[in-house]
Amino acid sequence: MTLRKALLAATVLALPVAAQAQPVSGLYVGAGAGLNYHQESTDSGLKLKYKDVGAVGLGALGWGFGNGLRAELEGNYRSNDLRRSTIGGVRASDTAGSVLNYGVMVNAVYDIQTGSPITPYLGVGAGYGWVESHKIRATTGALTTTSTDTAGNFAYQGIAGVGYNLGAGLTLTAEYRFYGTLDPKLDAEVRSGAANGRVLASGKIEPTNYNHSVLLGVRYAFNAPAAAPAAPVVAPVAPPAAARTYLVFFDWDRADLTDRARQIIAEAAQNAKRTQTTRIEVAGHADRSGTPQYNQRLSQRRADTVAAELVRQGIARNEIAVTAYGESRPLVPTADGVREPQNRRVEIVLR
Repeated sequence: MTLRKALLAATVLALPVAAQAQPVSGLYVGAGAGLNYHQESTDSGLKLKYKDVGAVGLGALGWGFGNGLRAELEGNYRSNDLRRSTIGGVRASDTAGSVLNYGVMVNAVYDIQTGSPITPYLGVGAGYGWVESHKIRATTGALTTTSTDTAGNFAYQGIAGVGYNLGAGLTLTAEYRFYGTLDPKLDAEVRSGAANGRVLASGKIEPTNYNHSVLLGVRYAFNAPAAAPAAPVVAPVAPPAAARTYLVFFDWDRADLTDRARQIIAEAAQNAKRTQTTRIEVAGHADRSGTPQYNQRLSQRRADTVAAELVRQGIARNEIAVTAYGESRPLVPTADGVREPQNRRVEIVLR
């Protein structure tokens, strides 16, 4: 190997590898904050128009099932100030106050795996939300309508977002949420003159409540699996002499061969024919993300698959010795339950 090739290989292997997102498994927490747009509220002759954007914040405690599905309990808060109002077709000369939304939701979310650090997700939620009319005042002529009340009702939402995996269980999120409730029934009063004038009439208003939110947030998974490299390097630049040991890697919980795996097995078979190879050892391995018994069977299936491919490439079956080690001989030592791509392998050794 020339000095130039060696330096090039070392440079490539030293480059940082993006953390591939894995399905969330187990407990996680999340939080987000952003901007909320409240659609115009209507109730017969009443129309409430809000300022362009308000604030939104939420926190969630969830559980990932390891297959892309997540369930979470969420608490949220939204605030929007009034800009103008119309009562009975007459625009109020003075409008003030705000509408607050806060609630508790149960969400179901599905992460769409892309094999990269980026994970889009979709979700729906249902729960109970409270709407508070906070010091609302609308003056038309000599009358002022006021409302300061809180009402609870069924709440619902839709979620669309994307996460970026930073590794070590941390994920940045950006998302859109549509949040609404059934029309709340809020106390209102009509007063003479100013907001503290004599009460002339009282009753209920039922304004519509539809919200559009954009949030940035962060999620932390307590039992995050080890990040798989986006493009694992199977072998560095080979020396001129024929290689004697070959590594074939497998996807998680799989025993079928990828196109790259077939290429490596074909290279091993060709070198076995060219050299004076008298014995080919095929050893299957698994990571520690399953039970020892299951991983033993999985490593056996992987070894048998590689041996069958060697036979298809022209190697006699009696020249192949197949062994399965399960999770007992990791290439990278890990804790129990950790998914490590380099431990999901079959080693081919030419003797």
